[in-house]
Amino acid sequence: MHAFDVLGDPVRRRILELLAAGEQPSGAVSEVIREEFGISQPAVSQHLRVLRESGFAVVRAEGTRRLYAVRADPLREVDAWLDRFRGFWEQRLDALGTELARGRRERREQERGEAP
Repeated sequence: MHAFDVLGDPVRRRILELLAAGEQPSGAVSEVIREEFGISQPAVSQHLRVLRESGFAVVRAEGTRRLYAVRADPLREVDAWLDRFRGFWEQRLDALGTELARGRRERREQERGEAP
C-alpha cells in the first residue's frame, strides 16, 4: 500500500498522532479511536494492522498486552517526497509574512498620524 493511501485515512492519521506521544497499548489506542470516530474495536484493530503491515507502526508483546509505536522510516520517505514541493509553500509563506509586516507598519504609521 502506498504511503499516501495509508495516511489518507483520518483514523490512521489519528492513530499515528497518538503513537507519536510514545509507545501505546492497543487497548488505549482503541479506546480513544472508538470514542472519537465511533467505530468498533475490530475496525480499530484493522487500522492498526494496516499501519503495521505498511511499516508505519511496530508492535511488541508485553505479556498479554500489545504495545504499538511509530516507525520513523516511512515518515522520512514521505517527508523526502514532500521536500520537492516545500519551496512552493515556503515562498508563499514568506510573501504572506512580508505583507503582514507591511500592514502592521502602515497601521502604526496611521495611528501616529504619519503618512504611509
